[in-house]
Amino acid sequence: MAKSPNTLLQIPSEDAFPSSTRIPSIYNPLDTFALPKGDQKHYTQQFADLYFLRLALLKPDIEKIAEEAWKNFELGGERAAPVERVLDVRQGELCWMVGTVYMEMSLKPNVLDDISKEHWIVAPPTREKYISSTGGDRIYLEDESGRLALTGEHLKKHLLVTGCIIATMGTENAQGEFEVVDVKVADLPRQPDRWESYDSAAILRGEKVNKKSRPKSGKVALVSGLEFKGDGSDSILLDLLTEYLLGETGTDDEPAQISRLIIAGNSLSHSAPIESREEHAARPLAKRFGHDTIAYNPVPSTALDLFLAQLLPSLPITILPGDSDPSSIAIPQQPLHPALFPHSRSYANILTQEGGEPSWFHSVTNPWEGDIDGLRFLGNGGQPINDMYKYVKGSNRLRMMEHLLRWRNNAPTAPDTLWTFPFQDNDPFIMRDCPHVFFAGNQPRFATSTIEGPVGQQVRLIAVPNFKETSSMVLLDIETMEVECVKFRVLEKKMTNGN
Repeated sequence: MAKSPNTLLQIPSEDAFPSSTRIPSIYNPLDTFALPKGDQKHYTQQFADLYFLRLALLKPDIEKIAEEAWKNFELGGERAAPVERVLDVRQGELCWMVGTVYMEMSLKPNVLDDISKEHWIVAPPTREKYISSTGGDRIYLEDESGRLALTGEHLKKHLLVTGCIIATMGTENAQGEFEVVDVKVADLPRQPDRWESYDSAAILRGEKVNKKSRPKSGKVALVSGLEFKGDGSDSILLDLLTEYLLGETGTDDEPAQISRLIIAGNSLSHSAPIESREEHAARPLAKRFGHDTIAYNPVPSTALDLFLAQLLPSLPITILPGDSDPSSIAIPQQPLHPALFPHSRSYANILTQEGGEPSWFHSVTNPWEGDIDGLRFLGNGGQPINDMYKYVKGSNRLRMMEHLLRWRNNAPTAPDTLWTFPFQDNDPFIMRDCPHVFFAGNQPRFATSTIEGPVGQQVRLIAVPNFKETSSMVLLDIETMEVECVKFRVLEKKMTNGN
């Protein structure tokens, strides 16, 4: 019987099924944002200590940059002189100082105002921006001695939010405000060379480093905002994403080049949203033993677990939590619990102190930092960028990401409007090393660019779009640092005249 292209049943082919080998990756996660365990974790500290700690950590570096930039600066025959504290500023004297920015904005949530009103209040509506249309917002610079109001046209050239550390030069006017002439920031920290951490570890073990024998690297896939519901409403695009990552689409060999998948937050839809006081009062009492089936919905996590279990035999995965995932609301969010993944957790293993192998399936913190094929990756689920967006004019997410790096701060608006742990002895949000790749998940659209530092640092910025809204994922080529956006869509056949 001859073969017909219009029949589904065909004579079995004697040709072998085509196969491809996925490029492996060398993976080294860092525990930069891991919180203390058990009784070592305390919430009795004051959050003000976090601001003073940031200032103490960054002030020496910013002072060096400001001193180098302004040591010969003169205005009206007067040379700028440094002052140690903001309260040491004198009217009419040209000077510069280092401090923490505080934005006083009328539309910004204020917990002290809420407490002064009443203990149980209706949550205010979510605001897209904190910027007042009447122009009543103020910018202050503060340190341990006090607070000083900043003013001047030069401030409009800079993007500033609460919590960033800057140096300002200018003079105090008759109204007691500091007229800003120039602003300096810490800028990008030292960037480690590629493979530096691996070479250092090999040298400590007494091994000889052979740079010519390193394997060729592949691509890293980044996706965020999968938002699994598991109730049948999940898009068919999630199935297309699975088939593409497994190389089942039959398009080309590009999926075989993908060496690791990074899921940057919001993998689950809100399975148990916070209910109002009226809804809580109307609901019957919860069960004393076992979980409350009304308040808890395990279906979304089951759908996510099955999605991961399909990929894991072929593709290693790093997963970050997001604001809709079952993790702490405060950042740094700790890894999603293994109990959420009964099928996938068999691919995870515990790293030993003696240097065990990293997990094939690795649930990590948000933010997260680690090395992939010698490149330093730093990323988050999008909360720092989304919160920072409310402070500033415009919607350029890449510009906001660049400022986080130049401020050397992963989350400057925490703890003002972004929940965080009250660190007292160490602030993990301060960047000690400059990454090669900096990504932010759950952004409204895909965007990417490259920025440079004062001593040749180069960082690839990637705004990872929300998959639920854009049906897009991002591919980063480790060797060339080129980025492409892969968009999935389903073609709908048009119905015509009874057909």
